[in-house]
Amino acid sequence: MKKSIQKAPYLLFLLVFPALAIVYSFLNNRSHKAFDISTTMDQVIPFLSFFIIPYIFWYVYIFMFLIYFWYKDTKIYVRTLLLIVVAELICFVIYFFFQTTVPRPTIQGDNFLQVLVQWIYENDRPYNCFPSIHVLTTFAVMLASLHIKNKHLITNLCIHISGSLIIISTLFVKQHVILDMVGSMFLVTFLYGITFELLIFRLGEKSEPISLKNK
Repeated sequence: MKKSIQKAPYLLFLLVFPALAIVYSFLNNRSHKAFDISTTMDQVIPFLSFFIIPYIFWYVYIFMFLIYFWYKDTKIYVRTLLLIVVAELICFVIYFFFQTTVPRPTIQGDNFLQVLVQWIYENDRPYNCFPSIHVLTTFAVMLASLHIKNKHLITNLCIHISGSLIIISTLFVKQHVILDMVGSMFLVTFLYGITFELLIFRLGEKSEPISLKNK
C-alpha cells in the first residue's frame, strides 16, 4: 500500500492524453488533399457492425492496462507512456503533411450496433487514418506487457485477445485500411526497440526520480 502511494504521482502522466486528444481533434478537421490509400484487399473485407464493440472498448483498454502496468512495474508504465506519446507525435506530423481518408459505408438500420457505428462516424471524421492511433496504442500495450512479470494467465489472455480484436475491428468497422494497421505496427515496433532496449530508466526507491540515458 505504501509503495502504491509513493508511486501515485506517476499516474499524473496520464494527463498527457487529453492534451494529445486536443491536437488530434484539430488535425481531424483538416480535410484538404486527403488521399485514399485503400487497396483491393480492403474492399474484400466486409463491414461488420459487431466489431464496433471492441473498437469502442479501446478507450477502456488503454487506461485499464496502463494503470495495471503502473501497479505492477512503474518503469514499464513510464516506458510504455513514452512509446505511445512519441509515436502519436510522429503520427500528428504525418497527419499534417500527408492526410489520408477512408471510404465509409452508408449505415442502414437503427439497431444498437449500427447506432454506435453512426455515433463514431459522426464524432470522428474519416481523416487522421495513417497510421492508426487505435492500432498504435493497442499494439504498444501488447508489446509492453511482455515485460510485466508474474502476470495471471487470464490477464495475459485479456491483453492479447482483446488487443487483437481491437486491432482488426478498425478494419471491419471501416475506420482504417490495411496500410493504416501495418504502418502503425511498424512504427511501434521500431520505437519499442528504442524505448525498451536502448534506453535505461532509473527509479529511486524513495523519491523515485526518473533519469534517462543511452547504453
